[in-house]
Amino acid sequence: MDLCMIGVRGHCGYVFDSIDEAGDVRVVGYCGGDADCADDLSPLEEMIRPQSLEAKRFADWREMLDACKPDVLCVAGPLELNATICIEACKRGIHIFCEKPAAITLADLDALQAAHAANPVHLAMMMGLRYDPGFCTAWQAVRDGAVGTVRLINTRKSYKLGERAEFYRQRETYGGTIPWVGAHAIDWIHWLTGAPFESVFATHSRFENRGHGDLEVSALCHFTLAGEISASASIDYYRPAGAPSHGDDWFRVVGSTGVIEAGGERVTLTDAEGQRELTPSCERKIFSDFVAHVRGERTAWITSDDTFAVTRACLLARQSADEGQMIRFREQE
Repeated sequence: MDLCMIGVRGHCGYVFDSIDEAGDVRVVGYCGGDADCADDLSPLEEMIRPQSLEAKRFADWREMLDACKPDVLCVAGPLELNATICIEACKRGIHIFCEKPAAITLADLDALQAAHAANPVHLAMMMGLRYDPGFCTAWQAVRDGAVGTVRLINTRKSYKLGERAEFYRQRETYGGTIPWVGAHAIDWIHWLTGAPFESVFATHSRFENRGHGDLEVSALCHFTLAGEISASASIDYYRPAGAPSHGDDWFRVVGSTGVIEAGGERVTLTDAEGQRELTPSCERKIFSDFVAHVRGERTAWITSDDTFAVTRACLLARQSADEGQMIRFREQE
C-alpha cells in the first residue's frame, strides 16, 4: 500500500506511531502543499527516513499524486487546502487520513461531501484522542452501560499558547480555535453519545491573545443533541507556561445511573456502588486502525460519517460564536 504525505501541521506523526503495525505500507512521496508553502518539512523528513529511503519530495501536491498514484494520502495542511486536496483525492479514489478540520468553510465542506458521495473512499480525520488509553476506557465503559443513559457531557481542552506560527494569526489560514482545538472536544461529544447534533450556542474571544491576530484564545460551546442531551466544550489557550503538560484534556459524562470522568491518565467511575478507578487501556492505534478499515479487515473507530458530522458541528459552532446567536443544525442542511 503506497502512502503520500502532504504537510506537517498538526498530527501527521500519528502515521508513524503505528505504521509498522499497519503492515505493508510505504511512504513514496511527500510535499508541503503547493510551491508557495514555506513550512519546514525537516520534522516530517526525520519521521519518514527510518521507514522509507525511497520517498521522493515534491514541490506541488498535484504533481505528487500524478507521479505516485498512492493508495492512501495523509493530509496535514496548509489547512485552507485540506478540502481542495481531499476533493481531488476522492476523485482519484485515494483513501484519506486528514488533519482536522477537513474543511474550514461550510461551502468547502459541502463540496467535499458531494465529492465523497460520488467516490466513497475512507476519509478519517486525525481524532487521535479517541485512542488515548484513558479516554478509550471511559468510552468503552459508557458504551457498556456503566453510567446508564447519557444525559449530560462536559469537555475541556486547554493548551499553552506560546508563540504560534503565522498561519494561526489569520482566520483564512487557521480556520478558528473552535474547529482546531475544539474539534477534539466536539468529537468526544459525538463519540460518547452517538446522537445527532441539533443546536449550538457558542462564544469565542481574542482578548489577551498576545499579538496573535485573529487567533481566538477562549471559547465555550453549548450543544443540544437528540434526546435532549446537553453537552459543553470549554476551549482555551490560557494554560500557564509552568503547567506540567502542554494540554489539559478532560471530559465528564453524566448518565442516568452514574458519572464517569477521564483526564490526566485517570478514569473515575461513580455509581450506586461508590467511586473507583478504572485501568486505562486501548487495543487500537489510529493509523493502523485506518489501514485495517481500508483493507476491509474491520470498521475503524473513525468513519467518514464521523468526519463530516464533527467538521460540520465545529463550523456551525464557530458561526454561532461569530454571529452571537444559536444555530439549529437542521436549518443549515
